[in-house]
Amino acid sequence: MHWEYWPFNAVYIWLYPVWLYYCLRARSLFFFSASNPGFENGGFLMESKKKIYDSMPRDLYPKTILALPTDSDEEIIAKVKAEEISFPLIAKPDIGGRGRGVKKIDCASDLIDYLRKFPFAMLVQEWVDYHQEIGIFYYRYPGQPQGRISGIVGKKFLLLKGDGISTMEGLLKKNKRYILQLPALQESMQGQLQEILRVNEERILVPYGNHARGALFLDNSAWIDEELEKTIDIICQRVPGYYFGRLDIRYESLELLKEGKCFSVIEINGAGSEPTHMYSQGHSLFFAWKEILRHWNILCKISRMNHALGTPYMCRAEGMKMFRAYKEYNRLFGFIK
Repeated sequence: MHWEYWPFNAVYIWLYPVWLYYCLRARSLFFFSASNPGFENGGFLMESKKKIYDSMPRDLYPKTILALPTDSDEEIIAKVKAEEISFPLIAKPDIGGRGRGVKKIDCASDLIDYLRKFPFAMLVQEWVDYHQEIGIFYYRYPGQPQGRISGIVGKKFLLLKGDGISTMEGLLKKNKRYILQLPALQESMQGQLQEILRVNEERILVPYGNHARGALFLDNSAWIDEELEKTIDIICQRVPGYYFGRLDIRYESLELLKEGKCFSVIEINGAGSEPTHMYSQGHSLFFAWKEILRHWNILCKISRMNHALGTPYMCRAEGMKMFRAYKEYNRLFGFIK
């Protein structure tokens, strides 16, 4: 019954009149496209993550290559070797969405088998071995010298702790959050879930911080201070045409992150970003609505300001084409097992 698990539209439908108000203010149904001039569609939907990575300085993100459906097995492996990406690594769709299709891969044959499931472009990315993951929501009004952090979400991976008696499947069934992941884990891990962990032995089953894949989200917005804001602002201002969205970062420690050390930006999200700190346990639906509306207001202001500076809004034909492409993309995903 908790709103955290409700379908997307069940949470957002009550706010659509406000979204329409912002469309009227901007005189465009697709005003959001001007929020991040450096991203396709402002980073709202159907943007290529590889194009975003290519616009970033190489020291900010993991080594990444693009694998196309037309690439042969040999071409894919050659690309991986040329970029000096070693196993284990991460495979994920170039056009993402809520963690779909993200998988840690341990060897070349498994990589090829996995990529062949997808009829569209995929990313093969270096595994970042920092043990912490965080989502930082950033915005900067055009013309202002420094941006701000509006929220921070901490992420706890799906982790089991053994009791020496229960199988991993049994431990999953004891946890209300984890039991939702059971069907997907049964398919991906097959017979491994029958393993019994020793007393206090810990095992991370999903090693990335995605809410839809079982990660626990925590509101760590109290971590915001001048030092962290300055560091994140320096990072974001190195990304051309970026004003609004969420950075997903792997890092070693908060102290080193504040110093701009020992971190990697594993993903940058644009206008379609959610203030995911709202999913922290204990936050009410009313808190979530407040945070969504606060960020929509910022999004609209930034978009209108960029538009006034010469960034065009998407026309109606472009916007409808984007939504049709997104619908078809979701349909294709539905056939992938």
